[in-house]
Formats: sequence, structure tokens, C-alpha cells
Amino acid sequence: MKKKIKQRNPKAQLLDSIHSPDLLKKVSIQDLPQLAHEMRNVIINTVSLTGGHLATNLGSIELTIALHYLLDSPHDKIVWDVGHQSYPHKILTGRRKKIDTIRQTHGLSGFPNKDESVHDHFTVGHASTSISQALGLAVARDLAGGDETVVAVCGDGSLTGGLCYEALNNVGHMKTRMTVVLNDNEMAISKSTGAMSRYLNKIITAPLYNRLRTEVEKTLKPFPALHRFLRHIEEGLKNLLVPGMVFEELGLRYFGPIDGHDIPLLIETLQNVLQLKEPCILHVITKKGKGYEYAEKASHKYHSAPPFDIITGKERTKKVLHEQDTEMVETISYTEAFSRSLLKLAEKDDRIVAITAAMPEGTGLIQFQEKYPQRFFDVGIAEAHAVTFAGALAQAGFKPVCAIYSTFLQRAYDQLIHDVALQNVGVTFCIDRAGLVGADGPTHHGVFDFSFLRSVPKSVVAAPCDESELYEMLKLGLAYNGVFALRYPKASIPFELNTHVKSFSIGEGEVLVEGNDILILSLGNMIKTALDVVANLKQEHIEATLCNMRFVKPLDHDLILQLVKRIKTVITIEEHVTHGGFGSAVLELLALHGINDVRVKICALPDHFIEQGSREYLTDKYNLSAEKITDTAKIMVKQCRK
Repeated sequence: MKKKIKQRNPKAQLLDSIHSPDLLKKVSIQDLPQLAHEMRNVIINTVSLTGGHLATNLGSIELTIALHYLLDSPHDKIVWDVGHQSYPHKILTGRRKKIDTIRQTHGLSGFPNKDESVHDHFTVGHASTSISQALGLAVARDLAGGDETVVAVCGDGSLTGGLCYEALNNVGHMKTRMTVVLNDNEMAISKSTGAMSRYLNKIITAPLYNRLRTEVEKTLKPFPALHRFLRHIEEGLKNLLVPGMVFEELGLRYFGPIDGHDIPLLIETLQNVLQLKEPCILHVITKKGKGYEYAEKASHKYHSAPPFDIITGKERTKKVLHEQDTEMVETISYTEAFSRSLLKLAEKDDRIVAITAAMPEGTGLIQFQEKYPQRFFDVGIAEAHAVTFAGALAQAGFKPVCAIYSTFLQRAYDQLIHDVALQNVGVTFCIDRAGLVGADGPTHHGVFDFSFLRSVPKSVVAAPCDESELYEMLKLGLAYNGVFALRYPKASIPFELNTHVKSFSIGEGEVLVEGNDILILSLGNMIKTALDVVANLKQEHIEATLCNMRFVKPLDHDLILQLVKRIKTVITIEEHVTHGGFGSAVLELLALHGINDVRVKICALPDHFIEQGSREYLTDKYNLSAEKITDTAKIMVKQCRK
């Protein structure tokens, strides 16, 4: 009896045969929609298990297929903006078999990564960079005498960032041959903000008048006056018919808008545009979450989705409940704690206003927006503008709370100094995603904020360990006249720490545990780790003093100096890079006071970009787990006792 042969799932037949862009070109145009369907299923299935950027990737599938169908990657260059729409690109460029490892430890990056594939030309995760990068590659091509085609894929949300316009202005001035594909899904991470987005969304289809343009130009060239007259008429009509004149005025030929899910139309249009020897912009309209009902209806929820059930669309994970004193206590996130604290304070003071850069959901400002819409401002993906805008509001007597992820606040460093600190005005920066963020990897780890914020004159840098402390710090920030930075991680507040604390002043720390063998200084979410270290050491008959310092700047000088008089072995713990961080601040304090008989060990992250991976994996790898810090402390105490 013959063994029954298991047939391959016909829904994956096309995709299973494509291991490179070259093999894609062998598929007939008529079969490409089927390929898109198969890719859509793979992405939905994968993200339902791993979590990740879903809605943006579902919306970019047909566009990605069309680009790779026409271009010769990696010789031709496709430059992705942000990169959270690059899963289809990864699938078509030899990473199909690893797609289920996306955003996992040792797996594929959730963003383009130049160390991962020759088809990824940059490692990116921040918005508005693609046009500048593509221009750099196009100019390099011209200088080297190359012939490659360069395409930047930029979302409409990225156009809310000023870097795009700086680049477009330069492209139009230089007249460099390159193409910008504007992927307009009518949404950034939340609904796109600002006049540009409204402008792009006015018209979804446009007449194909461009076919006549070249012939008219040739015919009228000998008649300059008539040419200028008709050119004015053309521009007037075009202003009425298509939303592209802003790009033409910048010096780029504009085409579209066209349906970004119509593969034959995309291929035909791109084929024509890519042949032009001048800078062009092709405007395509796509649907964020295309092909998955839940993502289409709530694309903001599925922008960066946790693992979910495909049938119901519901998140797989639930809030954790802990039993404490026979009562079930729900664990909340630091972001939720910030949201609740801000609402309480805003109710008492109508001068409090909230600002975010296209992240009302991620920063926890949705409830504030709903309750105080006139006092809420989403400025788009424009962090530099957000900070300067906040500084001006403060100058006018308001109390701005600027909620921005740690990794994105890096983009506004000049504005922090020039437009807030130098102006001597008070802005409270609530910095979410501080520390390790896990699966989003090196572009998103918020591990540099202590360093760059400490260097700003008169700044205050605080890190709460629980909700009560966060509330007290937010109150202090709103009353402070200067840069007040409040940073916290993408994590739940350890239920052991979620207690009520008394009021404290700026720079005031507290002793949590007393002992004589070793001094542990920490703050923020690392206090829970530090408490575990204290418990571990106690089992080894080592008594530790643990201080919750609360502030990196200013440090509680008196508390530290008093303790190091009797305890000469010190460990500092922080979820931040070593250089310029909390431990560095402690060493600076000791050096300033000429104290050289104290041994200090800084437990922090190393001086290189940290890869993606779970927080548990990364903290253990980089010696920041309770177990690894305990081992370090034991060695230090043993050496001290000799």
C-alpha cells in the first residue's frame, strides 16, 4: 500500500516558491494578487503569535510586491521610512522561513536592519529619514558613475516631520534622479495630524493628465511667452484637481494619487515613473490593516499589536492579578499610572496642557484628550516642534506636560536646551519606554536619557518606582521652572512597590533597608531588582543598605555622603548605559568631595547598542538581573572582608 502523500497547502504555493526578488519576477502579473493574499495570511498568523506591527504591514503588501517586481534589489535601492511596514519586504528578500522569529530573541528585527540583509540599506526605526537617506545614496551613485535606481518609501505620517521637508527641498534643488513613493494610508500611528495630512486626504483619485505634459513642453519650447501662459493655466487646474502642487513647487514631478492595492496599476505607473531622469514623487493610497477586519476598523490598536487571537482579534495576554493580604490586586503599567496621575492634577489646574508627537495611545494621553480636548495637542511625528511648542506655552503661563518616548526625545535635544532650558521656563517631560523595550530592539531602547538630560543646565531627572511616587514627581514637575524629566519603562509596576509614600522634595532619596556590609543605590523600576538582591544577600549573611534615590539629578548629596562614611562598598543599579548615567553621577559626587576610599561598582548597560530580546534575557545577559548583581555584590563584600 502506497504511503499517502501530504499535499502542500495550495494557499501558500506561490509564496513557498519565492526565496528572492529574482524568483518573484517569474510570477505572472495576473498571479500577483494571489501572492499578496498568501503574504497577508502569513503576516497575520505570525503577528498573532509574536506581536508586532500589523496594520502598517498589511497595508504595504501590494506596493512592496510591485517595487520588487520592477527593481533589481539590492543593486537598486529601496529605502524604507521607519520600517514598520517592512515585513513584506523581508518575506520577499529571502527571510520567509525566519519570519516567525520576528522581534524575538536572536530572530529577525521588526525593522530594516543592514546587518540582517543586503536588501536593507539602513538600520532604522524612527520616522522621516528615508528621503534624506535615499538622496544620499542617489548622489553617491552619481558621484561613482553608477546606474542604480533609488526609491524612498515614505508614509504620510512621516510627512508631519520636518526632516522630510528639509530633504524634499534639497532633492528639488539638486534635481537628483530618484523617486519618492508616498504611501498615504490616511493614518500615521494615530490619525495623521496637521494641514499636510488633510491636504493629502482631500482627493483619492486624480486624472492622468501627465501623459500630455512632456509633449506640451516640447511643442511650446520655441514659444516662451505662450509656454509660460499655459504653464500658469496648468498649475491652476492642477491645484484644483490633485493634491501634489506642493511637491511640484519644491521641484519634484508629482504623479497620483493611485490605488496602492491595485498591483497591475502600481506596476504600470511605477514602470513609467522610474524611467524619468528627474526627481519624482508617486502618491499611492493604501488601507492600513488591509485584509484583516479588526485591523482595518482599529488600525491604531493593531499598529504595534500584542499577540492576539485571529478569530476574535482579542489580545492573548491579560492583566496580571496578585494576591496581597488576601485581596486581589491588579497590576497596572507605568503608562497607566501616568495617565491617572495627570488626570487628577489636571482636574485641579486648568493651566495644565498635554502634548504628544503622534502617540496619544502609547503615551497614555487618550483619556486626557477625551476629557480635555482643548488642552490636548498632538503635533504629529515632530518631536523637535513639540518641545519648542511646549516651551512657548510655558512662556505664556501654562504648564505643559510633554509625553514622548525616550528614544524619540533624542530627536529634540537642541530644543530641550535652546527652547526650554535657556528660556528658563517650566516643561515637564514624561518619558515613556525608558530602559529596555524588548522586541523593538536597538532603535527603540530608551537607554541614553539620563546622560543627555543630566547635561542640560538646571534640569531635574527623576525615575519613579511606583504610582504614588510618579504622582508626587509629576506634582513637583508642574511646579518647577525648568526642564523636569520624569522617566519610566514600558512595564507593569511591581505590585510590591505600589504603596503610598509621603511627599518628598526634589533630590530627596530614602533608605528602604539598612545594613552594614554593602550600600546599594538605585531608582525607578530597578528598585524591585535591588530589593531582590538585598533578599538574596541576606541568605548569604550579607546585610545591605538599600537607598531609593528617586533622582539622578540632583542627587541626594547629604544622604550618600553620610552613608559612605561607614559603608565603603557601593553598588549602583540602573537600566541605562554606563557612560553619563546614574552611577557616573555618584562617582562625580565622590570625586567632587575628594572621597577615594570607597569602592564603587556600576551595574548598568555596556557601551554599545543593545539587541532585541526579552527584558529578562537582556538584563541577565548584561549582568542586570538580581542573580547577576547578587554575584557581583558577594564578590565585592568578600574582597572587602579580606
